[in-house]
Amino acid sequence: MDYKDLKALYINGTLKKSPELSHTQGLIDLSSRVMNSQGVTTETIRAVDHPIAFGIGADLSTEETEDAWPEIYKKVQEADILVLASPIWLGEVSSVIRLVAERLYSMSGELNERGQYSFYGKVAGALLSGNEDGAKHGAMGLLYGLQHIGYTIPPQADAGWLGEIGPGLSYLDEGSGGPENDFTNRNTTFMSWNLMHLARLLKENNFYPDLGNSRAKWDAGIRPGFDS
Repeated sequence: MDYKDLKALYINGTLKKSPELSHTQGLIDLSSRVMNSQGVTTETIRAVDHPIAFGIGADLSTEETEDAWPEIYKKVQEADILVLASPIWLGEVSSVIRLVAERLYSMSGELNERGQYSFYGKVAGALLSGNEDGAKHGAMGLLYGLQHIGYTIPPQADAGWLGEIGPGLSYLDEGSGGPENDFTNRNTTFMSWNLMHLARLLKENNFYPDLGNSRAKWDAGIRPGFDS
């Protein structure tokens, strides 16, 4: 299968601004390397480097507040694959990635050319890093939110790395064992391939038919199944 026309966007929810070391970025780099090996074009946005406004809206810019979300959303729309990546703090994903998830939700009412919600036909996954429990909990929340707004989630769509619980070494720290961890390497690779496979299958089959799932047709009174 040929994946060279696919685009993947990773959004890193680290709390550290560039150029500080992001351990979450280490997992992104691993997944991105797998996709790059198949010709997929990848890009990473470190959300904390951009003035993304809090709230629900397409553009929350004011005279006092700049909002980078409209430009980031353009990249989201151009991507066939979206991966939300986050560190774990207090057992939860970061405040930064929650902000991104909220802004994605604010765009979920936009429609594509078929009248379906605009994220239909796109696929998504999640990456988590930290030295405390919460990776599966974090993935559960992110993946639920992504499918709820229209993304398609393949099997094994999340991966992560957890160091020893409590203060200690993080993923990219020397001696952590993170980059050598077979469980993390395997799951991240499987996730990356499954995202590519599903994106390829959807694209080759013209995405989702607009039968029974078009908001535009529903509003026009075309409601197959419901009216029968």
